[in-house]
Amino acid sequence: MIAPLVIGHRGAPGYRPEHTASSYELAIAMGADAVEPDVVVSRDGVLVVRHDREIGATTDVSQHAAFASRRTTKEIDGEMLTGWFAEDFTWAELDTLRCRERLPALRPGSAAYDDPEPMLRLSDLVDLVRRAGLERGRPVGLVVEIKHATALGRLGYRLDRLVFDELHGIGDDVPLVVESFESTVLTALRDRGLVAEYIYLLAADGRPYDLVDALGADAPTYAQTAAPAGLDALGGRFDGISVDKRMILAPDAAGRATGPSRVAADAHDRGLRVFTWTCRPENAFLLPEFRAEGGDGAFGRYEAEWTVIRDAEPDGVFADHTDLAATFFRGGQSGTTS
Repeated sequence: MIAPLVIGHRGAPGYRPEHTASSYELAIAMGADAVEPDVVVSRDGVLVVRHDREIGATTDVSQHAAFASRRTTKEIDGEMLTGWFAEDFTWAELDTLRCRERLPALRPGSAAYDDPEPMLRLSDLVDLVRRAGLERGRPVGLVVEIKHATALGRLGYRLDRLVFDELHGIGDDVPLVVESFESTVLTALRDRGLVAEYIYLLAADGRPYDLVDALGADAPTYAQTAAPAGLDALGGRFDGISVDKRMILAPDAAGRATGPSRVAADAHDRGLRVFTWTCRPENAFLLPEFRAEGGDGAFGRYEAEWTVIRDAEPDGVFADHTDLAATFFRGGQSGTTS
């Protein structure tokens, strides 16, 4: 069995606030084959490394009196959300903010590192990854997730153009993967000629927002896309899929794993690579049968859950605790991003 890629999901957020330089540096030091930034956009069109457009949960923006009036309510992919949004700030303004742990009650160790570090632009992370590859003597991959492309497009931001302009040519020394829950932005970016591996993200529930926006109730569900007929339709369009781990674990009505399911094998049969997200050791993120005593933040029997995932033979796994994932999945081997 070839060891899967170990991908530092937002860096190493099990130990440092997500999407900070120290989080990415720690993930790489712990042996990540690649790291995964999410990208949104500032008001002046700068690609910003942040999980969501809403930045109140992961920065100190609420402590800046000058930005109090920016708090607002918006519809985000069909749901109403109140907070502060990256696209309402210039990059110069965002650069004054400092990053914070998203889940401080669950990860107090990471929250202890709140406030010293600024937000990153995608260009900052590209430079960090390139330097790390030179220091390690082998490339560190970059797995870029494009967020909210359809909604931001309505505001005038062409994410495919912005990402192309930022990343065109970096594949010479940084192995590049681009992923999104929205297939339309991946297609647009590939049509522009960006050299990368293209991965379609699939959630365990629901439908992709871009197709709902275009097709309404006729939009396929993620589950339909992950079925054999749906995977057939992806051939030639994308290089692989990245699935919610529940699609592999296949929990029954009582929450017990019945997997590994056929989804990875079906995709491999069609020449598609398979990534899965997100491997986390805390009880809060494990299926009930794998939880242990000690509360949501305590580590449960994560290795038992990860064994089901490993048995599906994925090509890559996203993890918040890179050291644990590297030890478990790699078994002395190293993944490769190409």
